[in-house]
Amino acid sequence: MVDQYCGGRPSPVRRIHLSPPDVGPTEEALVVAAMRSGWVAPAGPDLDAFEREVADRVGCGYAVGVSSGTAALHLALVAVGAGPGTVVVVPTLTFVATANAVTYTGAEPVFVDCDPATGNVDVELLPDLLDDLQRRGRRVAAVMAVDINGVCADYARLLPVCASAGVPVVEDSAQALGSTYEGRHAGSFGRVGIFSFNGNKIMTTSSGGMLVSGDSALISRVRRLSTQAREPVAHYEHRDIGYNYRLSNVLAALGRAQLRRLDGMIERRRALRERYAKLFASVPGTRILGDGDAGSNCWLTSLVVEPATAGWRAADLGEHLAAHDIETRPMFKPMHRQPAHLDRQAVVTGAAERLFASGISLPSGSTLLGADADRVFQVIEEFLVRHR
Repeated sequence: MVDQYCGGRPSPVRRIHLSPPDVGPTEEALVVAAMRSGWVAPAGPDLDAFEREVADRVGCGYAVGVSSGTAALHLALVAVGAGPGTVVVVPTLTFVATANAVTYTGAEPVFVDCDPATGNVDVELLPDLLDDLQRRGRRVAAVMAVDINGVCADYARLLPVCASAGVPVVEDSAQALGSTYEGRHAGSFGRVGIFSFNGNKIMTTSSGGMLVSGDSALISRVRRLSTQAREPVAHYEHRDIGYNYRLSNVLAALGRAQLRRLDGMIERRRALRERYAKLFASVPGTRILGDGDAGSNCWLTSLVVEPATAGWRAADLGEHLAAHDIETRPMFKPMHRQPAHLDRQAVVTGAAERLFASGISLPSGSTLLGADADRVFQVIEEFLVRHR
């Protein structure tokens, strides 16, 4: 595959990824400084500062840096009491880590379908589900909210439902750092929230995550559990089972640099979302999932295609882009259809399955600029012309 010729020799096309890391000189400078300081372990001044800076950004009061978003989910669930004999309500349209973290605690995930307009949890299904579980004597340890693609769940409706049932909300904002809902930051709505800093997220520490909360006692417990639950004595004393989950100081330095650049990275992703929305506005049978949410960080832009109206499938567009070395991804396969979770209870309307069948996530990274961005849109336009 070539896009131009120089001196008779083909120039290879650079692969365009869905959401690659966006790092540069600022990150390099802070990481090198952290290494030269000697603080290369899961402790140090950059980790302390990174936790304070994320807590300040989110407005939560406290934060704990950990080795992954999944580790943060696990600790959050343990902290709110998930364990054997309990259930946790989980949106079925999510990445598998959300459901897996529930099983790590010994609790049982119960899946619930999504709002077809946003992909977030369908709040209308929750009151009857929570009532049914509690009438049957099931202790509901938490309701998990997932802020899909950086669009916050409908917390104005979700929080009162959960409060009425006496169930805490654990906010999976793995994809949503920098997003807001009615003026408040993602991660600040539940009793505890988490972020992921995986390489494909809005900002990255290579790997890593963060747990945030306004509950100082919860944060103290999480911090202790994340360091093998070591007691504050000179010898190694452990009264509880803990985990080796702390974030490296070097990776925290990378995160601090990324956090300084976060607003600019969000602006570039938002500009891509707007460009996609403009391109597909006149294409029958297509819509941008969650479009119009001014508070979204636009982590991923996902297109929903109705084949009967559009005359083509989301998979057709994906194949066309793949042939031009441009990465896309289907929407998440619902958890209640995953082989690892087929035996779980699920309350479904079919919305998540329809999004899985008809959705495709398009290149959305903040590094997608200039000629590379033009190439993506040119290839899409060629596809649309062919399918008019």
